[in-house]
Amino acid sequence: MRKSALFFLCFFILKLVGTAQVSIKKDSLVQLLQAAKEDTSRIRLLMGIQKLYATKNYDSSFYYLNEATTLAQKIKTDQFDFLINTGYAEYYYYNNDYKRALDYAQKNKEIAEKGNDMKLLAKSYNNLAAVYNHFGQYKFSIEYTLKCIDLSEKTKDSASFAIRNLTASNTYYNLQQFDKSVVYAKKAIAYGKQFSNFFAVMMGLNNLSANYSSLNMIDSAITINKEQLEFAKREEDIVNINYALINLCHDNFKAGNITALKKYSIELASYSKDYPDNKTNAEIHNAFALPFIAQQKYDQAKAQLDSGIVLALQENNTDALGNLYQGYSIMYYLQGKIKEGENYSFKYDSVISATNLKELNFYTEELETKYNTEKKEAQIKLQQTELQQKSNLNYFLIAGSIALLLILLLVYRNYRNRQKLQQAKIDELEAEKQLTATEAVLKGEEQERTRLAKDLHDGLGGILSGIKYSLSNMKENLIMTPDNAQAFERSIDMLDSSIREMRRVAHNMMPEMLVKYGLDTALKEFCNEINRSGVTRIAYQSIGMDGAVTDQTAAVTIYRIVQELVNNAVKHAAAKDLLVQLHVSGQEKLLTLTVEDNGKGFDTAILERAPGIGWSNIRNRVEFLKGKIDINSAQDKGTSVLIEINL
Repeated sequence: MRKSALFFLCFFILKLVGTAQVSIKKDSLVQLLQAAKEDTSRIRLLMGIQKLYATKNYDSSFYYLNEATTLAQKIKTDQFDFLINTGYAEYYYYNNDYKRALDYAQKNKEIAEKGNDMKLLAKSYNNLAAVYNHFGQYKFSIEYTLKCIDLSEKTKDSASFAIRNLTASNTYYNLQQFDKSVVYAKKAIAYGKQFSNFFAVMMGLNNLSANYSSLNMIDSAITINKEQLEFAKREEDIVNINYALINLCHDNFKAGNITALKKYSIELASYSKDYPDNKTNAEIHNAFALPFIAQQKYDQAKAQLDSGIVLALQENNTDALGNLYQGYSIMYYLQGKIKEGENYSFKYDSVISATNLKELNFYTEELETKYNTEKKEAQIKLQQTELQQKSNLNYFLIAGSIALLLILLLVYRNYRNRQKLQQAKIDELEAEKQLTATEAVLKGEEQERTRLAKDLHDGLGGILSGIKYSLSNMKENLIMTPDNAQAFERSIDMLDSSIREMRRVAHNMMPEMLVKYGLDTALKEFCNEINRSGVTRIAYQSIGMDGAVTDQTAAVTIYRIVQELVNNAVKHAAAKDLLVQLHVSGQEKLLTLTVEDNGKGFDTAILERAPGIGWSNIRNRVEFLKGKIDINSAQDKGTSVLIEINL
């Protein structure tokens, strides 16, 4: 029903013990801080206190980070830069500030590279992988994950193996490569036990359970979660106790074990009291709703789901929000309330779409930042070049007025030539950029048309056909008056018309003829359909198309051009007769498309001043195919469009 809880702290791996113990340690450090001198020992105390606040009180954590930074700058030491940058990266990581979290993680990478410290570089790779994981940029996350593991093995940094394999497990889970994620989760557990990193053991068990649940190996997932729960209780780790109990509730709900579900729900209620993390509390309310759903106590289930949704929205926890919406949809489906269930399924899909869009925006921002950085570097280099040229000019001025005159003439001529060359390169790059953008738009448009056509035909078409079949079966079992029978038949006819219209729309979006039989057959069928509609008379001629091979992308583009031209002739020119001619010359490797009509015609100068969207689309497609277009038209004399495309 959901993505099982997969939680992972990447920067500071903390064993979360009782609140009283943490408070005592914090008070002790604060007392030491009051008497500490302004030296490196004070910075260590500040970072120690900051670490205790890192995942609980972000404002206090940020305060002590700033204090440590100010003191380090005051005494002019850089030995804590890596630790301070990690603290800032962690702070912005938990506050969902992608740019700043990434900036500080990158700074640590530069520090490690500058000092040629391979172990520190491996930590930097791990933190970068975690940042990219957290913000959905899995392409970069897997890159740095693999770099981190490789470098850790080369440096034989065995103590960090457990955490590094946890990062890899998390990354592959997000990529939905669950088999690989299982491998790295098992490694994390093994290394955690070997080096007494019990936090890594518990989180490895958590990740392993999540993967088994995603692979629908529910019994295995439950077994692993029980092991995690026992381990967490032994270590008095309240976080992992809650994680294990949440997953046990979900997996026993999947398994249909209501007795176990009620047991773990009650246990979760006792452990989750006063739990400080509202993001996790949203998931806890989701788990509390499951036994009520299973027992058909829907009012109580609704109350838990509503409480969870409030927390998820407050904390901007999209994963929990999606799970809660999915819980609502399941509850309504079980009640037979299809409309309400579909409504929450739509909300769940909307959350997933918004998350994907957010990930895309992060990726776009990354590209923009990279582009702006490269642009600034180019400007700096250009300025340096100009300064050097000015220095050379001053040197030659000393040589004498005659030499100066000659040099100025040469420099001027050279400058003008460079300007022309640069302008030519700029024009060429602009043309390539425009062509690339047009290609991306056209391909995206065709992909979306294909997807929508498939969804209409396979999805909506199947549903409408199913409804027709159900209604036809109902007719045989119903006793109706003649009037009702006539109304029933009219409904069937209307449903048939809807199915035909839906198939017509799907066919127009991506004609099967074009995919199966090629451009010539598709255009012939297109023209025949228009003739059958009676809107206008259209004649189609093809020459040299037998045996001609046309790239599918080009074929789709030409087909769309013909569609647009014919639609313009019918809609705007009120043409009664049209001619569509397609000619392929094998020797010249040239495809010629001609579309003529006897409509009202128009002044072609209008297209240069303010072309409409239709003509703009036609020109873009012709430019994409690197073709030429010639338009001849006059008032009341029809229109002729000639397009030539090199094959």
